[in-house]
Amino acid sequence: MTFRRAAKVDANQPEIVEAFRKMGCSVLIISQLKGCLDLVVAKNRKTVIVEVKDGSKPPSARQLTPLERVFLDAWRGEAVIVESLDDVLRVVKELEA
Repeated sequence: MTFRRAAKVDANQPEIVEAFRKMGCSVLIISQLKGCLDLVVAKNRKTVIVEVKDGSKPPSARQLTPLERVFLDAWRGEAVIVESLDDVLRVVKELEA
């Protein structure tokens, strides 16, 4: 993986990160890694890779980039797309199960 200088971050990413942390999750922001998703989130020794998309944008603006698609196709672990605080709650419940 290589680093990008100015990774484009969805406007809701800080809010999403804060919500995960308030719910007791560890969050590692990896959005600067080229060809990767945005976050690594863990709770209760369970880990998931998270791609943050801005749910307030039209569906066409929330599409995965070609590199994100390649990453997801190759990733053998858990990965999810989060667009809202409701999605965060769903992911945390799955990590707590």
